Amino acid sequence: MSSETTVLAEPHTLLVRGDDPALVAQEARRVIDRMVGSRESSFVVEEHGASGEELDVKAVIDACLTPPFLGDRRVVVVREAGRIGAGDATALAAVVADPPPTTFLVLVGGGGTVPQSLVKAVGAAGELLDASAGTGRERTSWVAAQLRDAPVRLDAAARARIQAHLGDDLGRLSGIVDALVAAFGQGASISVAQLEPFLGSAGSVPPWELTDAIDASSIPRALGALRRMLDAGGRAPTEVLGVLHRHYANMLRLDGLDEVDASEAAGLLGVRSSFVAKKAMEQGRRLGGERIAQAINLLADADLDVKGRTALPPDLVLEVLVARLSRQMRARPVSRG
Repeated sequence: MSSETTVLAEPHTLLVRGDDPALVAQEARRVIDRMVGSRESSFVVEEHGASGEELDVKAVIDACLTPPFLGDRRVVVVREAGRIGAGDATALAAVVADPPPTTFLVLVGGGGTVPQSLVKAVGAAGELLDASAGTGRERTSWVAAQLRDAPVRLDAAARARIQAHLGDDLGRLSGIVDALVAAFGQGASISVAQLEPFLGSAGSVPPWELTDAIDASSIPRALGALRRMLDAGGRAPTEVLGVLHRHYANMLRLDGLDEVDASEAAGLLGVRSSFVAKKAMEQGRRLGGERIAQAINLLADADLDVKGRTALPPDLVLEVLVARLSRQMRARPVSRG
């Protein structure tokens, strides 16, 4: 019985999309480099919509239908494909369905939502690439996979350090790895001490890192998460207050409802995740109604202070608030005399 090796044809159209523009750009760069190969990029690649320029879809279609110049293929790249209108998407979808054999089209997400007709056409005739890192464990696994495939080897402590340091700013990972390769060479083993100078400022963190630290009564962790949300994350003080208000408002809505389960609690809160509802229910029971009410009052006072009731800087108001909220689990609930 003879065995044959099946060679998969390279897709002529790819759509790269995701929720992090930096990761989308990096994945698009890898796709384009793979399509260009050893060819001279200036003769092969034609960019459209780069650097905020007007996106002319008719010019994109003309480029797709034009034979390559001084080469065997033409790679047409469309940046911020979400700017393509519904009418233009239909015309471009026809090209995607039956592209010339020498044309390769790369659509890069951004600028809005890519029309569904174009997404379906690419899915049917080409390939859809998701550059998202996911959330929670998926995000941790994504970083671990990137580091595992990196051209340098980070020890366990260095991998843990970079995971904690980057937070939500995963787009910086590639630059850090490139800098390590340039400094130590491919295949080098990297320790925490060698990694540290290349990390730069800490990245942002998701809101749940702040609320989890407060729930755990860890003032240092909570203040650290707050600073990263404000500094690296660029969140406004009022936005942080909104995160905290939703956190305690969920507990308040569930206060006293001891008979409901997590799925019923999710319905009452209007959230899809029963995990979120379960956390709110459990933390609310640990705090008790009195301390939940106290937290709501602290939030209301901080909201007025951030909006100018006092001369204190908004960041300082938030630091005091977060410290007070974190101390609640250490204090006994006040009884209603």
